[in-house]
Amino acid sequence: MSFTEYLLLFSSVLVGGGIAFYLRRNDQNVLRIVLALTGAYILGITVLHLMPGVFLEGSHTPGLYILLGFFIQLFLEQFSGGVEHGHLHAKKGKKLGFALPIMIGLCVHAFLEGVPLGNYENMHTHAHGHDHSHSHFLFGIILHKAPAAFTLVLLLLMSEFSKKTTVICLFIFAIMSPLGGMTAELLDLSLSAQRIVTAIVIGSFLHISTTIIFEADGGKHSISLKKLAAIIVGTGMALLTVI
Repeated sequence: MSFTEYLLLFSSVLVGGGIAFYLRRNDQNVLRIVLALTGAYILGITVLHLMPGVFLEGSHTPGLYILLGFFIQLFLEQFSGGVEHGHLHAKKGKKLGFALPIMIGLCVHAFLEGVPLGNYENMHTHAHGHDHSHSHFLFGIILHKAPAAFTLVLLLLMSEFSKKTTVICLFIFAIMSPLGGMTAELLDLSLSAQRIVTAIVIGSFLHISTTIIFEADGGKHSISLKKLAAIIVGTGMALLTVI
């Protein structure tokens, strides 16, 4: 990854969090539309780009790591409270004991999803025999990170955390995915290790994206036209990456 790409990854969190500082309000309708679009896009790139790379050799082993990633994300959300997909459960007066589990869950998830970016071209060049841009994957993480940062800042402010504490938490969250990518580059992971980590991230993305889409209208078994349109647009964006 280039410095510019690391900067984009980092700044997307600051932009999402900065918007929350500016608006200071919880507009669930707008947030759900944005999340529906991003969830559909993440699901699309996961199926179209990430899965083929890990199943290239025809082994069933990646499926086990995908399941592991799915349940790791389920476990992490017991800490984060589902901030990754827009859940907002503010609790006034709950200081460190409230914020620490949320930050642990968010940061572990953010670090893990940054790891495949560090060696993405290597794995997919080996898989396809030519250079394979990771821009769609990077864009998916950026789209995913900005709403999560928005929700995190709003959650902390509504829970009466100071601006200083909220900014510190936002910066910590912002550096985790770039840190994951840098760690992968420094360690120069083997192809098999790259596929294992990518499979775990696939499981995480499947959990997050399907949860977002299911909850696009608050968990109802129906969906508004606006959110359906957002899902179609997100899926269409993902399909364009294979044209």
